[in-house]
Amino acid sequence: MSEKILMKGNEAIGEAAVIAGCRYYFGYPITPQSELIEYMAKRLPQVEGVFVQAESEVAAINMVYGAAGAGARVMTSSSSPGVSLKQEGISYIAAGELPCVIVNIMRGGPGLGGIQPGQADYFQATKGGGHGDYHCIVVAPNSVQEMAELTVLAFNLADQYRNPVMILGDGALGQMMEPVGFDDLRLIPIDKPWATVGIGDRNKPNRINTLYLQPEALENVNNELQKKYAMLQKHEVRWEETLTDDADLVLVAYGISSRIAYSAMEMARSNGYKVGLFRPITLWPFPKEALAKAVNHASDVLTIELSAGQMVEDVNLAIKCSKPVHFLGRTGGMMMSPQDVYEQIVKLLIQG
Repeated sequence: MSEKILMKGNEAIGEAAVIAGCRYYFGYPITPQSELIEYMAKRLPQVEGVFVQAESEVAAINMVYGAAGAGARVMTSSSSPGVSLKQEGISYIAAGELPCVIVNIMRGGPGLGGIQPGQADYFQATKGGGHGDYHCIVVAPNSVQEMAELTVLAFNLADQYRNPVMILGDGALGQMMEPVGFDDLRLIPIDKPWATVGIGDRNKPNRINTLYLQPEALENVNNELQKKYAMLQKHEVRWEETLTDDADLVLVAYGISSRIAYSAMEMARSNGYKVGLFRPITLWPFPKEALAKAVNHASDVLTIELSAGQMVEDVNLAIKCSKPVHFLGRTGGMMMSPQDVYEQIVKLLIQG
């Protein structure tokens, strides 16, 4: 049995990033992800890495751009308003097809909001956020162990597809402590002949460019990006199903909300209600086909989020409005309880 360490979710991301080969981190402190930047400040010098607390989030994401262009495994992290400041740089990175990992430990909003957990950055993460037709790969852990596992996956996917990957966590997961094991985490080394440093055919210097004055050239770039995104939608969709085969009602939730939903599902099952749970692990690409199949037996779907209802739109699109999709959410840093979800389950199944 592998050894496990009691760590906060933020710290687990940091250690997993080091295991994944990350040796460059650029960021700026903001609650509730500050433990991650603190961890990287201590840990990276121990592995001959580079840590820089930038003067702003804008500066940090552009440092990421430079390191990624040079072929480094690089990460940045922030929370909600800080990620908003990074959006222009993220669009540039996606256009340049550069691999990097961006962590958003979400807090309540909008505006400066508060420091409590939220999930209202779903649209920002999955629908682009910045300008232009681009996508980040977006993964959503629901435990400290999965924060570590999906961090390594994020670095591997970023390099494999030359694309930014966002880890979309929340304040509860970032701050909670759970046992986490690192023994089974493995990086996948990938050659980077496209990098801007001494690799490849030096008779033709490597360049990274996102400015195309000719519309035909820019359209070609966009077409190539869309081909990559189609590949991601085909090969890199991840989800978890629990007791959906006979469910009359399927709960759909991610992150900390999925753990609340799981407890409510157990309460419902113990009282004779056939309830299942569908948890998207990749929020982009969203597991549309898998969800459509998972709700096939159900009469209703209940989406649970710490927002005013954002993922509910993707749920409706996935099942093509074939059955009612209900919503239960809290905002502003408030969290629903399993009892709240259970009461909504009973209301839907009994009252219709």
